[in-house]
Amino acid sequence: MTTTTTTSASPSAEPLIVSVSGLRGVVGESLSSEVAAAYALAFAETLPAGPIVLGRDGRASGPQLSAAIVTALTASGRDVLDCDVAATPTIGIVVGEQRAAGGIQISASHNPARYNGLKLFGGDGRVLPAAAGEAVKRRFEALRRTPPAPLATGPAGTVRPVDGVAPHLARVLAIVDADAIRQVRPRVWLDAGHGAGSHLARPLLEALGCDYTIVGEPADGAFEHEPEPTAENLADWLPRIAAAKADIGFFQDPDADRLAIATGAGRYLGEELTLGLAADAVLAKTPGPIVTNCSTSGLTSRLAERYGVPCTFSAVGEANVVDEMLARNAVLGGEGNGGVIDPRVGLVRDSFVAMALVLERMATSGRLTPVDDLVADFPVLTIVKAKLNLPTDWRREDSGAAFERVAEAFPGAAASRLDGVRIDWPGGWLLVRASNTEPIVRIVAEAATTADAEAAIDRARVAVLG
Repeated sequence: MTTTTTTSASPSAEPLIVSVSGLRGVVGESLSSEVAAAYALAFAETLPAGPIVLGRDGRASGPQLSAAIVTALTASGRDVLDCDVAATPTIGIVVGEQRAAGGIQISASHNPARYNGLKLFGGDGRVLPAAAGEAVKRRFEALRRTPPAPLATGPAGTVRPVDGVAPHLARVLAIVDADAIRQVRPRVWLDAGHGAGSHLARPLLEALGCDYTIVGEPADGAFEHEPEPTAENLADWLPRIAAAKADIGFFQDPDADRLAIATGAGRYLGEELTLGLAADAVLAKTPGPIVTNCSTSGLTSRLAERYGVPCTFSAVGEANVVDEMLARNAVLGGEGNGGVIDPRVGLVRDSFVAMALVLERMATSGRLTPVDDLVADFPVLTIVKAKLNLPTDWRREDSGAAFERVAEAFPGAAASRLDGVRIDWPGGWLLVRASNTEPIVRIVAEAATTADAEAAIDRARVAVLG
């Protein structure tokens, strides 16, 4: 079971979030250079011999955390392969290309600028699975309780710069019909969000023969809007797509593992449709099993049905999706947050894969098909997300009884306990799961209409509170 620990630097500070997938906190409060260095050392102690790849997403706090990590790792005798500013999926590819022992990405993903964090990769180039992440977490907690003894004398590690753009670009280009995209020459508008995305996006769009406009440069973390690519955060940016006379708009999060999409007219399609569009592109050429997490829109599973292939649900979390993909030999997987995972490129969510697949789908007919037309025959579904603040006396063991009440509130529907409780009925579904980091329950529902989805959430909310 996935576990998360929270600790605070002071009673008023936001806590440091330590989970099996990494670490996140407010820089200068719960997250300091010393904390980052200790976490990196804890990670290194769980790895076999070999270099460790290091990257960052462009946040202003990245250089100081990177320097602390480099100092700690090299002092312990580890060699560091420094990618400097790089997308999260690029780090995974470099780990594999360089046969490294593991990798560390300094990023707080979609969180605001005051945050930063560390995401860990195993030697197979994927985000650490739960068991390996739990070992790092235990070692880190032990180091925080008892600082390590002085390092034994020995040769210091070295630092070598590595550019992961070329191998990443080659892998993405290899999975699409680049000539077909070049033939229709789509006009692309991209917001890199002052994160790492433009480092690969520019050469990718050039290689695909696109006319493109990139905003949100350079990769300095000077966010001009809240970094999570939601409709609310992008309201002032969507009109720029039409103003640029683009055929499609793309929005990356700071570490470029997620992608949101908008039409040429500036209509926000969002992140949930990203995986659906990518799956449609892959299944049209190479039908095979698909994996999504259990909080992702049912659109992808319905598209899988059209192509006559299975779609399997995993528990929430990128590592869980990858575990299930490997078990099912899936041709594609991902999450409804705009994270697309194509095993031909890597086992990490990848916004560049998503862009290339969507552009290929737009070019499949030999002429440019507007993205509006691609989604026109997709099933009409509305997903609604809510959170419920729990009473102060709520105990973790209370969640089990609450989930039972939710299942009972939907008689005749199928209930599963893969992650919290998921309820499925013809035409819709509902997921209720407790947060690992906050005293809340997250509720997600999808149905043909907003009213139906909200009604399901209301029913679940009442059941949770009893």
